[in-house]
Amino acid sequence: MVTTACRLIEDAKNELTLDELSKAVGVSEFHLRRIFKAQTGLTPKRYAAAHRSNRVRGELKRGRTVTDAIYGAGFSSSSRFYESSSQVLGMRPKDFRAGGNGIVIRFAVGRCWLGDILVAASEKGVCAILLGDDPDQLVRDLQDRFETATLIGGDKQFEKLVARVVGYVSEPFREFNLPLDIRGTAFQQRVWEALMRVPAGSTATYAEIAKRIGEPAAVRAVAQACGSNLLAVAIPCHRVVRSDGSPSGYRWGVERKKRLLHREREFA
Repeated sequence: MVTTACRLIEDAKNELTLDELSKAVGVSEFHLRRIFKAQTGLTPKRYAAAHRSNRVRGELKRGRTVTDAIYGAGFSSSSRFYESSSQVLGMRPKDFRAGGNGIVIRFAVGRCWLGDILVAASEKGVCAILLGDDPDQLVRDLQDRFETATLIGGDKQFEKLVARVVGYVSEPFREFNLPLDIRGTAFQQRVWEALMRVPAGSTATYAEIAKRIGEPAAVRAVAQACGSNLLAVAIPCHRVVRSDGSPSGYRWGVERKKRLLHREREFA
């Protein structure tokens, strides 16, 4: 029944009401909403919104105009899309379509106790903190994420910002008080906000984070959101562990995750 409802949502040219959807599958609105959320972790309305958002991103990447992408994805009006476009895309639609074209990002690569570190910032704030063992690979990762943004090597003034970030990474139990430019879907941002409420020295499981954002069945999606995080330590996805308490699935390597957790517990 839920699979059928999902297909109806995905195939609909315009947004279906819960009443229309429940009649199509032959159950009450209450029953459909309850079993739909139990199986997918989302209400039918949120599932439809997520599906439309994914379609918009796909249409924009294929080079369609913003207007065509909005209506082609099933939004009833452009105003409804623009109300939430920054959450849906992580940036303005035209900027997303251009892969970040027109956005100026300054960056620099340095060293920290976890290895190489790349710090990047837009005019809004720090947009990437990447960790690794190969400076060139870190730069390529940044280029892949912001394909046509203007990337500029940081000057001495920018190096002061990098030093502050490195200092924070060295002492992850401190509050990160620099402005952030967080780019992600609405769901990802909800997960990341929940992560930032996990205290240093503590951990939470993927299932616990899913419950905290009101989506208890979306454990796998929470793990994917953690893996999509570009702001190491500032958004502390290293504090999320398996149900048995063991660390796993860290974008920058499980060993770094273990070291970060150990360092935080030392100062907790």
